Amino acid sequence: MPSFVVETYLARSHAGERAAREQLIRRAAEELSTKRARVRFECSIHVLEDEVCFFLLHAPSSRTAALAAERAGLDPLRVVEAASPRREEK
Repeated sequence: MPSFVVETYLARSHAGERAAREQLIRRAAEELSTKRARVRFECSIHVLEDEVCFFLLHAPSSRTAALAAERAGLDPLRVVEAASPRREEK
């Protein structure tokens, strides 16, 4: 399954919100998986200096990854396909 990076804004001063946002996107991914297509949250990275937070999702399409982020209330700035180590090993 393809991997997608969802880019969102997260201020340096709100770094503590990352864990809560992970829970939100994990729940949204689980909901979409039961209703539509299989979606799985992998991890997040908060780049403090740039005030962006990236969420890595495995999903059938960029639109499905964006939908998971939107349902989690994350307001994605962009969603792009990413190569993941798992995919490269195969």
